Amino acid sequence: MKEGSKVNVREMIAKNKRAKSLNTIIEKVIPKGLLFIAIISILTTVGIVLTLLFETFEFFKRVPILDFFTGTVLKPLGDNAEFGVLPLLTGTIISSTIAMLVAIPVGMMSAIYLSEYASERVRKILKPILEILAGIPTIVYGFFALTFVTPLLQSIIPGLEPTNILSPGIVMGIMIIPMVASLSEDAMSSVPNSIREGALGLGSTKLEVTWKVVIPAAMSGIIASFVLGISRAIGETMIVTLASGSSKNFTFDVTQSMQTMTSYIVEVNSGDAPAGSTLYYSLYAVAITLFVFTLVMNLLAQYISRKFKEEY
Repeated sequence: MKEGSKVNVREMIAKNKRAKSLNTIIEKVIPKGLLFIAIISILTTVGIVLTLLFETFEFFKRVPILDFFTGTVLKPLGDNAEFGVLPLLTGTIISSTIAMLVAIPVGMMSAIYLSEYASERVRKILKPILEILAGIPTIVYGFFALTFVTPLLQSIIPGLEPTNILSPGIVMGIMIIPMVASLSEDAMSSVPNSIREGALGLGSTKLEVTWKVVIPAAMSGIIASFVLGISRAIGETMIVTLASGSSKNFTFDVTQSMQTMTSYIVEVNSGDAPAGSTLYYSLYAVAITLFVFTLVMNLLAQYISRKFKEEY
């Protein structure tokens, strides 16, 4: 028995040593693997930026940069081609503005109700239903804008063109509502209940607590949701491609057909743009403009979050 016990103890000690050595190897390998994955992500981003920059430089060798950013005419085909980006910038800004005019009020009201007024049971039912909108493919939203929203708006606005910037802007706003509502609701829900109870104890009404206490306390998260929503609207592709048309009009009339930067990229990339042509390189010039737009929005969101963040 004693010898058997010694053998068992030796086996246990050997197993423990093997387990420790294996754990040591794993502890050394995992950080290196994670570092390798992080480096791949960084190198991918650097590669994308460098590709955009090199091809954009080639474009600006052929088209003056001042003409590109100040030109109001975009005619990429033909002998007298002109590459003014202002029509695309105007279409992108107008569609994003319309989208946020829809998403911000509806999203904020939804967030306020879910955070401050809805019971726990109602919140568990309504919030997943609201977030289902975020899972709908954008091409479905595009067909919805083209086949339902546009005819509906034409019955209200007789001069509305079959493809216009108003309809996709509204539908983009519907698509962004879950983002604004969810992030804003999370920000408001993170405000401690002790602050609400203190305000109520001082005689404030529920509405006063919501508007004067909870929303200011959650302002950093709320504004960040707005900025992220704007970035989402700027980068949207399928809705505007299907419903806004391909007319490169430099106008502020929302009833007319307009084109955004993303839809221009889709149009040219799906057409017969020979590699090495000015039309081909214009894709990269528009793409880097779009990239800078989105980057500025993300940096702005981070700045606002840091500036208005309140610690409790």
